[in-house]
Amino acid sequence: MGKIVSLETERLIMRPTSHDDEAFLLELMNSPKFLQYIGDRNLKTIEEVSAYIDSKFRAQYDRLGFSNFTLIRKADGIKIGSCGLYDREGLDGLDLGYALLPNFEGSGFAYEAARALSKVAYQQLGIELLLAITTKDNKASQKLLEKLGFEYAKDINLPEDPTTLMLFEHRKVRKL
Repeated sequence: MGKIVSLETERLIMRPTSHDDEAFLLELMNSPKFLQYIGDRNLKTIEEVSAYIDSKFRAQYDRLGFSNFTLIRKADGIKIGSCGLYDREGLDGLDLGYALLPNFEGSGFAYEAARALSKVAYQQLGIELLLAITTKDNKASQKLLEKLGFEYAKDINLPEDPTTLMLFEHRKVRKL
C-alpha cells in the first residue's frame, strides 16, 4: 500500500495534515459543531495541536500511508475542513470522518471530499469496507453518509467513551 500524497476534486485540494495546519486545526477542533458532534480533544494551544498531529495523524500516516487530510478550497486557497480515514480503537475497519469550519457547511464540500477519499480507499488501497460513526443527534452527518451510500449497521460504544454512536457501513461495489 502506497502513501496518499494528495487528492484533488473539482473544488478542493486534499493534502495530508501537517504542522502548517496547526492554527487552522486549533480553530476547527474548537468550533461549536466539532465539540458537539465529534468531541472535545482538549486542544487549547498550538503546542497541544502540534503534539496531536504527531501522535495521531502523523503516526498513522507513517504506518498506513493515509490519515487526516486538510481540505483547501481551490478558488482561494483557504483551509475549510478536514476529511480522513482513521484506524480507530474499537472499530473493526477504517472510519471515514469529516469536519468543516462553520462558514463552509452545507455547500457540498464534505460530500465531495468524502466521496473522493472513498474512491481512493477502494480503488488504490484495496479496502473492501469503510465504516463511519456519528452521534444520534447529528442528522446532517447521517444524511450525508446515506447520500454517500453508507447504511446504518448498529449502535456502538467506543472504548472509554460513554456516548452511544451510530455505526454506518459501506462495502466496495464489485463489478461482475
